Amino acid sequence: MKPLLWIGCSIASFILAGCGQNESSKMANTINSQQFTKLKALSTKAPVAPKIEHVFSHHGISVSDPYHWLKDQGYPVIDDKPVLDYLNSENDYYQAFLEPNTPLVDELFEEFKGRVDETETSVPYVKNGYEYWWEYKTGNDYPTYFRKSLNADGKESEVEVYFDEQVQSKGHDYFVVGDLTISPDNRLLAYSVDTDGDERYNIFVRDIKTGKNLDIVINDSSGSVEFAGDSNTLVYEKLAEGVWRGENINVIKIDGSQPEKTIFTESDTGFFLSMSLTSSKEWLVIDTGNRDVSELVAFSVLDLMAPGKVLLSRERGIKASVDHANGQFYLLTNDKHVNFRLAKVADSASVEVVWTSIIEGSDSVYLRDFQAFNDQLVVQLRRNGLDAIHVIPYQGAPYDIEFPESVYSAGISTNPSFEQDYVRLSYQSMVTPSTTFDFKFLSKSLEIKKQKKIPSGYDKSQYITKRLMAPGRDGAQIPISIVYKKGFNKDGSQPLSLYAYGAYGMGMSPSFSTTRLSLLDRGFSFAIAHTRGGDEMGYNWYLDGKMDNRQNAFNDFIDVAQYLVNENYVAAGNISISGGSAGGKMVGAAVVQAPEMWRSATLMVPFVDVLNTILDESLPLTPPEWLEWGNPITSKKYFELIQSYSPYDNIEAREYPPMMVTGGLNDPRVTYWEPAKWVAKMRATKKDNNLLVMRMNMGAGHFANSGRFGRLRDRAEEMAFQILAHSSK
Repeated sequence: MKPLLWIGCSIASFILAGCGQNESSKMANTINSQQFTKLKALSTKAPVAPKIEHVFSHHGISVSDPYHWLKDQGYPVIDDKPVLDYLNSENDYYQAFLEPNTPLVDELFEEFKGRVDETETSVPYVKNGYEYWWEYKTGNDYPTYFRKSLNADGKESEVEVYFDEQVQSKGHDYFVVGDLTISPDNRLLAYSVDTDGDERYNIFVRDIKTGKNLDIVINDSSGSVEFAGDSNTLVYEKLAEGVWRGENINVIKIDGSQPEKTIFTESDTGFFLSMSLTSSKEWLVIDTGNRDVSELVAFSVLDLMAPGKVLLSRERGIKASVDHANGQFYLLTNDKHVNFRLAKVADSASVEVVWTSIIEGSDSVYLRDFQAFNDQLVVQLRRNGLDAIHVIPYQGAPYDIEFPESVYSAGISTNPSFEQDYVRLSYQSMVTPSTTFDFKFLSKSLEIKKQKKIPSGYDKSQYITKRLMAPGRDGAQIPISIVYKKGFNKDGSQPLSLYAYGAYGMGMSPSFSTTRLSLLDRGFSFAIAHTRGGDEMGYNWYLDGKMDNRQNAFNDFIDVAQYLVNENYVAAGNISISGGSAGGKMVGAAVVQAPEMWRSATLMVPFVDVLNTILDESLPLTPPEWLEWGNPITSKKYFELIQSYSPYDNIEAREYPPMMVTGGLNDPRVTYWEPAKWVAKMRATKKDNNLLVMRMNMGAGHFANSGRFGRLRDRAEEMAFQILAHSSK
């Protein structure tokens, strides 16, 4: 539960991650019509944001931005009355859209809830003599966390609640837990919470036996917290004052026996800071860097006050991640190949000696993640774009784990015990619900520990998924993951929902979604365009969609849509598109570059005001973004390049599809004024009467509603918009 550190954090999980079907066929018959009328504007008058002249210049180029005023000039304090009045008027207009369509939203919400196991329980894991798990109680938005000791005499031990998130959330409209960490002596719980969506977490320490919090409270953290080996020392990441950027790694004694100390400071505003314990629990590793460069410093947990050991300096100009086992540091690094290699070095070796390769870099094998255990390494990789899990025993031959499907998503899950004789894995496909496997090293066998229950029923055999390859305009082959229900007519008559993210090297694996079933059961197909900018086809796939190559990602998205039209999966003009955060930028770019292709567009917390944001170095997330998009402050080339595709800057007087836009007032990743400015300018400029609505959450951030049912309600509204766009006449 560590906080993510990019503008493009994975809001994608809300889309790709809810069944009464008694109305499905009736709705499908409506949607199958090829009379592509659009969802029209409301009879209620839409808000009109005033234009206030604002002109800025860079590199001799002047830009007019009459909606600049929507950024509260006192930000991060947001109290400008005209700004708040405008946002509230947009919310009122959204409610006017929602009110007559509440029956459909309610219907979808009930379908989603019907697929939720209200008493869902996690698979227990063992750590330091205790078994841990969480459970939902019927009707609860948040889980309760349990544990019990593993008695050597085999007697059943007492179950204790060590954290009740439902209870703790009372009195808060927004409540997110950042971290839950148990002390090595099993006595204390350190936890972090965010109660307004700005991702500035407060850390508390609780005596598990008494259930009472200690006096220590730490404010303005990233949410990540660890105990050192003595159970009296806390390590956490402190955010810089007033901005959302990790600045210090601090060590504090819970009993107050020593003053708080900063053991690492990151002064480069373009670097992200994080920390973690190695699997061996012998080292605390501080990882700082950007998307191109890492610095790794390891501190012995026995003495965090002693100087750290530099495993990799930023001066090397390479990327790496690290784990530790049996006197060896293991590193994934791109020092010799863009797709990374796996190497090792003795923990007693001098700083940055030559690393010994275990797996060499390869054009066809992309090494993505790994974990060290007492007896083997487990590596998460992709071969030619397909997921695989590879095991490397310290004694014996390496091998792949065999899974039941040919196209799937698999990853290393929660494995807190260094000596365990299995690896816990997460697994799913577009037709297989989220599954937890334990792979036993000795027998080389997979054991299903849990598969997501769908109480209202789900028959996997009724759905079909395929992997397609679309030809891009420059010759690239773009992967597509598509799913639809049996009986789907591949004649262009049925609607399609198309999703993409395509940024930051964050590939979208073919995953299962319970909420998506409501679209499939209404005759939609659903496709993910694995565009460049993600890393689905290797690290070069990412590099080919960033900086100078950014337009490739947008071209790929449009080319995928055209391929699906050409192959009769859908007709042009009958495709609904959606994306969140950087995926919202993808959708925004597609809307302005090829508006005639789309039936509707849903932009969730969209990063659409790209030029203004990347010019504003006062925003803490802007300096790191220069490595992704280029620096328009110092470079006229990148100013012009970003301006050429920035969705907000390319809104023209023409017709556009119906649009739903969302935002969060407290969002530190994509600030609220980006969706607000997009809507204001789009409404004033477009030459159609199609519906344009914005839902601005006035009490949350990037991830909107924090409760499981609240999030389902949000998703029901978004899906209702898509369905209405296809069923309108």
